[in-house]
This record gives sequence, C-alpha cells and structure tokens, in this order.
Amino acid sequence: MSVRQIRDWYRARPGYWFRPKLFGWGAVPVTWQGWASTFGLIALSLPIAMLAAQRGMAFLVLTVPLVVGYIYLCWAKTDGDWKWRWGSD
Repeated sequence: MSVRQIRDWYRARPGYWFRPKLFGWGAVPVTWQGWASTFGLIALSLPIAMLAAQRGMAFLVLTVPLVVGYIYLCWAKTDGDWKWRWGSD
C-alpha cells in the first residue's frame, strides 16, 4: 500500500471527525475537532486520576460516563462503519 493510498484512506467527508482504522477495530481522529475531543478526554482524565488517588470510587464514577460518551461521539462522527479491518478493502 502506497503512502498516497494511506493518506486518502484517512480523509473524512465534511461533518465527520473520525475515520475507521486501517488495521483493527475503531476509529482515529482526522480533523482538528477529532483531535480536540481526544485531547479533551485526556485533559479531563488527568484530574480524575488525581482525584482517584484520594477517593478510589470517584475514578470509576467519573471515568466510565466520560469514556462511554467519548466512544459514542467517535462512533457518531466516524465516516464509515466500525468493523475489524486488516488493511484496505
């Protein structure tokens, strides 16, 4: 597979922030909105992890809805379907 084919695979139509992974299951961010939401997840997870050092259950109570919401956002904003892939079709 050439670099051009890989580059074209990771382009999304307008309105979509993610593209299905070329190998494996899931999606990768391909626009600034996708990257911003990914970094936002990380930025919100860090204080939660620090809070978990003091209160163990707070980590689960706050992290699970955050991650589930992020996965839903990824699924809704992915230009294509989520399925197992082993290279391009």
